[in-house]
Amino acid sequence: MTGHPTSARDLSPTERRFVFAMSEIGFGRFEFLRIEGGELVLHPWPTTIRDVKFGSVDAATRRPIPDEFELKGQVAEFIEYVRAVEVGEIRCLEVRHGLPFGMQIEHRPNARGGRRD
Repeated sequence: MTGHPTSARDLSPTERRFVFAMSEIGFGRFEFLRIEGGELVLHPWPTTIRDVKFGSVDAATRRPIPDEFELKGQVAEFIEYVRAVEVGEIRCLEVRHGLPFGMQIEHRPNARGGRRD
């Protein structure tokens, strides 16, 4: 899939599954998430680490995500970035409030020295 994703309809099944996983984790991180051909590789599932803070609102009280929804800017930016990487590995993707916040990524540069766009 190419282009700027704006809603859940613009996501591949793999991308949609991972967006739901970010929402479910709430706060935490994913580690060692591979990218091949601009697609997330979810088998095996990446290491998932949830941050738990005592005395805060329980994660179980979050509302479920509907099947169709508009993407937040951070999610669209993350998906666009992943789609532009031919081969790489996200060493650590930090998630806050169910949204991608920052990441450390190893990827092989293309012939121009940057991401494969």
